[in-house]
Parts: sequence; C-alpha cells; structure tokens
Amino acid sequence: QVQLVESGGGLVQAGGSLRLSCAASGTFYSINVMNWHRQAPGKQRELVAIMLRTGQTNFAASVKGRFTISRDNAKNTVYLQMNSLKPEDTGVYYCNAVVQTTAAQTLREYWGQGTQVTVSS
Repeated sequence: QVQLVESGGGLVQAGGSLRLSCAASGTFYSINVMNWHRQAPGKQRELVAIMLRTGQTNFAASVKGRFTISRDNAKNTVYLQMNSLKPEDTGVYYCNAVVQTTAAQTLREYWGQGTQVTVSS
C-alpha cells in the first residue's frame, strides 16, 4: 500500500510563489508517474503537471512558463514550484501517482487528500 501526503499549501498574494510537496510512503517497487491536479471553485478537476519516471514533464497551458515540477528520488518526493501566482490559480491541489507495486509489473494509482492554495488579489 502507498500513501501520498501533500504539503505546502496556504495563502499567498498575487504575483507571489509557493512550493507544494508530495511525499510517497509505503511498499512499492517503483514510481512510474507523479502528477499534480487542481480543482478550482465551480470548476472540474484539471491536470496541471506530469512527471514521468524518465524525467519528462508536461504542463497545462494555463500554467506553462509559471510552474515547474521536480523530484527528489531519495525522498520519494515530487515538488510543484508555482511562481507568478494569479487568483485563478486558487483551488485544491492533489498529488497522484502511478506505481509499480511489485517486480511483476503490477500498476496501481494512488491519490493524496489535497492541499488548499488561495491566491489573493
């Protein structure tokens, strides 16, 4: 079983920055994908950023150029660095991961409980 715990959310002024963390713990063989999603008030949940095991990344058009994603493999942690924040970035941010649970190539998906990000104007 794998647990994902997000941290780093909070209140920040427009134009500021914030770094979110997602730490994975439990029993697993490898992490294939780690992603960040967000859900703004009155909006559907959207995919914000992707990090593949290879290190390849991709971002939603709305955040490209402002957000970056990185990882610390030794800590099984991914980070979402958010710069030049806008009020429309407000929402609950969720970490999720696709993990290989055993050497037999079994894949499972896990989600964190989310962390609130509020950007004031």
